[in-house]
Amino acid sequence: MTRRNDTFKAIADPSRREILRLLRKGEMTAGDLAECFDMTKPTMSHHFAVLKDADLISSRRAGQTIWYSLNTTVLEDVIAWAIDLVGPKNGRGKK
Repeated sequence: MTRRNDTFKAIADPSRREILRLLRKGEMTAGDLAECFDMTKPTMSHHFAVLKDADLISSRRAGQTIWYSLNTTVLEDVIAWAIDLVGPKNGRGKK
């Protein structure tokens, strides 16, 4: 349950959702991502940390450069949970 809570916390912020959207296109450097936002490096680092803690993104270092990529597995788990929560359409309203 904690993992799911971390996921919801991470995607609650519009800037973090935008980072995820940008990473859908493929791996990007921290610098490339930062250029898409008007915020300080510490703020960007915080957003990256929250997304990593929720396991929504992964990172790798190449020299001085940090590369980020999207981890869709966690989002797929949340979607499956939401679909299960709603249940089959035919079962609604029946006791």
